[in-house]
Amino acid sequence: MKKLLLALALVFAVPATYAATETKQVCHPAKDKSGKPIKNKDGSVKQNCKTIKVHKKVDSTALPTTPPKK
Repeated sequence: MKKLLLALALVFAVPATYAATETKQVCHPAKDKSGKPIKNKDGSVKQNCKTIKVHKKVDSTALPTTPPKK
């Protein structure tokens, strides 16, 4: 019985965690030790790409202003 409850909990919990985040790919030009861009054989600049997670920002209300204490 415990195994059945655990299986049902995993079925409903796992898809919700993966649906919350989105991914996007960010690329930057590759540079050598001296700071110059590295070029490919065809003359284009080599790119270093990473896949990152993008989270939604939550809008908040403005904080109330308080007069300065004396």
